[in-house]
Amino acid sequence: QVQLVESGGGLVQAGGSLRLSCVASGSIFRIVAMGWYRQSPGKQRELVATITSGGSTNYAESVKGRFTISRDNAKNTVYLQMNSLKSEDTAVYYCTRVGTKYWGQGTQVTVSS
Repeated sequence: QVQLVESGGGLVQAGGSLRLSCVASGSIFRIVAMGWYRQSPGKQRELVATITSGGSTNYAESVKGRFTISRDNAKNTVYLQMNSLKSEDTAVYYCTRVGTKYWGQGTQVTVSS
């Protein structure tokens, strides 16, 4: 059973920064792609960023240049550094093992304008 546990969400003013963390259980973390998604009320869950086992990254256009995904395989952790936050970034952010059924419980990010 894979468990993904997110942390780091909170309330921040527009223009501020937050760093989300996701700790994954399991010994194969280093060979799997990981991703962050988000969901706002009334909207579908959308891709934010992904990172492959080799460190290649992919971002939604809306966050390019502001968000950075990274991973620490020694700690089984994937991060999402979010800078220059906007009110439209307000959402519940979820961590996932890409292409699988495994999702975290989500962490709320609220950006006040």
